[in-house]
Amino acid sequence: MRRFLDRLYAASGALAALSLASICVLMLAQAVGREFGLLIRVADDLTSWLCAAAAFLALGHTFRHGELVRVGLFIDRLPRGPRRAAELAALGLTAAFIGYMNWAAARFVYDSWQFKEVAQGLVQIPIWIPQLCFVIGAMIFLIAILDELVRVLSNRKPTYQLAEEDRRARGDYSEMA
Repeated sequence: MRRFLDRLYAASGALAALSLASICVLMLAQAVGREFGLLIRVADDLTSWLCAAAAFLALGHTFRHGELVRVGLFIDRLPRGPRRAAELAALGLTAAFIGYMNWAAARFVYDSWQFKEVAQGLVQIPIWIPQLCFVIGAMIFLIAILDELVRVLSNRKPTYQLAEEDRRARGDYSEMA
């Protein structure tokens, strides 16, 4: 199970990176196209969908690697016992919030599919297709939060804390800048 989850987080991070790279390629193609009098009319639609995909697909991977904003400023200063309780409370509340967000987003996308909504831009595709990245990314994020909640419940350090400790041991204080 651990291998599957780690691959899931890595795959979602890779898809987010691919989305960013696609935005770069699209923007470069648009800039070069302008020089030759070519206009890529669908660039705005595709860029907006790729931005959303990059943002949401990256959540689980980013969270697990300690790069997502958390309540660490408060929790890091607590002794071991209270820290564990605060970590459990933070993860539990976050899981509840993200779980609700997943339910609402999935319902929203389902409604888009059910009512056969079409994108309003130049690309006339069913809008549920690009919206699906939001749901998938949020689900992977929820899985990552629950994964960390289980780790803390079984008296192990959260993965994001281990990642932070590893960066500090290597002398990388870039997140503090």
